[in-house]
Amino acid sequence: MQDLITCLWFDTEGEDAAKFYTSIFPGASLGEVTRYGAAGPRAEGTAMTVAFELMGRKFVALNGGPQYSFNEAISFQVLCDGQDEVDDYWSKLGEGGEEGPCGWLKDRFGVSWQVIPTGLPRLLADPDAEKSQRVMRSMMAMKKIDLAELERAAAG
Repeated sequence: MQDLITCLWFDTEGEDAAKFYTSIFPGASLGEVTRYGAAGPRAEGTAMTVAFELMGRKFVALNGGPQYSFNEAISFQVLCDGQDEVDDYWSKLGEGGEEGPCGWLKDRFGVSWQVIPTGLPRLLADPDAEKSQRVMRSMMAMKKIDLAELERAAAG
């Protein structure tokens, strides 16, 4: 099977975004950069595509122009082992961006991320409906997810 690669369309910030993302995730790497030549349509020497890899997944940042922008219809989930990881990714990805509800944020490039502790899906899927609904109510009031607060809500 061939690779399945996520292509992210930027106006002009693709190279900066790829460098930003690879600075955050352990083991991430930058790959090949192709640049526009004299034929355009962007200024000669401007990055056209930047290959990069995050957590074993391949991406390409494309500087395609201002026609398209990111929205929350597509997001990337970062599943974290605990609160320290949540705090770390939240602060790094959110730097210069915008916090959203329920563990969502937009980074400074407009890409949406969900920074989620692995304990959250477990708490939301609890067979005790009252417990899972307490967790849901608590989560709905949060921006960054606070796992200890969710566990307190679960406990009643």
